[in-house]
Amino acid sequence: MTQTLVFIMELIGTAAFAVSGAMTGIRKQMDLFGVAVLGLTTAVGGGVIRDLVLGVTPPMTFRNPVYAVVAIAVSLVVFLPQVRRALQYVQHGYDLLLLGSDSLGLGIFTVVGVQGAFRVGMGDNLFLCIFVGTVTGIGGGIMRDIMAQERPVVFEKHFYGCARILGALFCALLWKPLGSVGAMFLGTALVVLLRSLAARYRWNLPRAK
Repeated sequence: MTQTLVFIMELIGTAAFAVSGAMTGIRKQMDLFGVAVLGLTTAVGGGVIRDLVLGVTPPMTFRNPVYAVVAIAVSLVVFLPQVRRALQYVQHGYDLLLLGSDSLGLGIFTVVGVQGAFRVGMGDNLFLCIFVGTVTGIGGGIMRDIMAQERPVVFEKHFYGCARILGALFCALLWKPLGSVGAMFLGTALVVLLRSLAARYRWNLPRAK
């Protein structure tokens, strides 16, 4: 049951992050290949880093191609002229879709990262749980922004990284009291909520001036 839930959550997170990456590529006026690569990298980049940190080699992305296939397929759909025209016509909808897909992907992959630490028997190491949860959530986005020649959003706005840290901590602490399912759902919900509120109310950490 738990493994099925994790697999479903990973597919949803993969699709959500692929949308985020593909839309960034479209905004940067990349060609079809560039949009697909950006969608793929955003979707699986954090998971690859997580698996390498946990000693899971080769990373799951390369052992089960379903994640790459889903990411590329979603990117190609987003690239369709009809979809692009619809998104560009409704700019507010474009912004909401980008925020929503990014928030959902971040929430899901953060708790999936924590689940990875428990899966390899490292659940008692709270620091490791938080680290792999956070890096799974933000790793692909950092790669996306660097490849798109932008400063990674995690370093500059919307309480971005801290929401992932708090979500991973929340999930890890609730793992034993509530079980894996409850901890993952609540951890995801917390990340999505904090990310959405931060974007809505412009929550930011102090910046160097």
